[in-house]
Formats: sequence, C-alpha cells, structure tokens
Amino acid sequence: MGNHFSNEGKLMSDVREYLAFTLGKEEYGIDIQKVAEIRSYETPTRIANAPDFVKGVVNLRGIIVPIVDMRIKFNLGTPTYDQFTVVIILNIGHRVVGMVVDRVSDVTMLLPEQIKPAPEIGSAMNTEHIVGLGTIDERMLILVDIDKLMSSADMGLIENTALAA
Repeated sequence: MGNHFSNEGKLMSDVREYLAFTLGKEEYGIDIQKVAEIRSYETPTRIANAPDFVKGVVNLRGIIVPIVDMRIKFNLGTPTYDQFTVVIILNIGHRVVGMVVDRVSDVTMLLPEQIKPAPEIGSAMNTEHIVGLGTIDERMLILVDIDKLMSSADMGLIENTALAA
C-alpha cells in the first residue's frame, strides 16, 4: 500500500491537473475534473433575451446545454467560429455548461509550489475567480475557479444554491 511518490519524493496526490486553453492572448487553466468533454463548435439554438455572451443552447445526448462564449464575456478580441473553435463541456454543480474558447492546448500537471497567488491587476477576469498563476518554465497559466465563475451572478447561468447541494 503506502503512499505513491514521484521521482522527486513528492506525494503524487499533491499534483493537480489542469486543462489549458487560450482566450485571446492569454492562456488559462481549469481543474480537469470539471471537464466532461471537448467538442468542436456547432451553432447553438439562440435564446430570446439571453445576454450576448450566451450563444444559445445545444442538445447534448438529451441534455440542454447553455453555450457561453468567454471571449465575448471578457471582451477578448473578436470571436471567430471556424473548424478550430472549441467548446469545453463542464460539469458545474448539478448543471452542464459549454464554454467556447479559442483553442485547447493540453493537460498540464502542477505541483502546489508551481502555483503562485494571482496579482490584483491585469486580467480580464475578476480576481475572485482566479485561483492563482501556474508556472511551467517560461509558461504561465491563469488558473480559474470555474465553479465560482460559472455560478457568479453576472453569468446568470446557475443559481448559487445548486453548488451548495
């Protein structure tokens, strides 16, 4: 039995895996455990009176999934929809949400010491939704608390009570 150690003698349970993706010029990371699947973009069915960043809904194996374009939400460049546009399907609380991003990079493993506190400035996202900055050599990932972000009042997608359950 015992603990599983990596070569450096670190507990492997300390390692966190993040799905890395880009929005505009920035690279972000979210907890891989929140990700159900990654799909190519298909034009969703529009919903009347929805905010412009909610592109609409898609029917995903019988589940109606709202599709949110983070590039519109955070004013990150001009969103394009082509064969490279990706939708990350997320499980948030008891809801399934699709998030449009420019592209998905990879799955990155980070140890606690590779995660630095986020500074108060310089990101399109509110710092309360940012867990920290993940550093891998010269690369930096802005780590997002996707539960908090998707359930925030200004997204209007998920009631906070859904996360409490």
